[in-house]
Amino acid sequence: MWKPAPVDGSNTGPAPQPSAAKPADNRSYTDFTPPKPVANINHAVIGKSLVIKGEITGAESVLIEGQVEGSVRLPGNYVNIGASGKVKANITAAEVVVRGNLEGNVTVGDRLDIRTGGSLTGDVVAKRISIEEGAFFKGSIDMKGDGKPRQESKQESSSFKQESGSASSRSPKLEEFEAALSAD
Repeated sequence: MWKPAPVDGSNTGPAPQPSAAKPADNRSYTDFTPPKPVANINHAVIGKSLVIKGEITGAESVLIEGQVEGSVRLPGNYVNIGASGKVKANITAAEVVVRGNLEGNVTVGDRLDIRTGGSLTGDVVAKRISIEEGAFFKGSIDMKGDGKPRQESKQESSSFKQESGSASSRSPKLEEFEAALSAD
């Protein structure tokens, strides 16, 4: 490094060199390990500027931030429709989370979540469904259980029919109310 000569003509020797910075904990820079990711990202991403028309199938999960028209079939995986996502498709997946706009029927093996700000217009078949306050849903819901049809015993069925048809199974307050209406 160039250093101007002193004005008085004396030579002070070479200029001091700055010392190399050392880490505070005496580790060398080669010991550096990158930070671990906060979340495990094992999904495909359809970005905000992408438009896909057709069929999406596969064996991995997907985050949709762009536009999709057609069908999405990812059984055993999840579909996450981001806040900027606009989907006009029928979806089949293990789980679906809606934060954006979805128009189409949804069949999930486990759970459907419609989050605040999300909207779904279409019919749903699911074991579990969650609709947060501030979300929009218009359609029908078919709640399926563990895959086994519920067997109603003949005794339960016949006792229900007998009770529902007889006047004695009615509430006394309801009978009083009806009697007061007919008296007027």
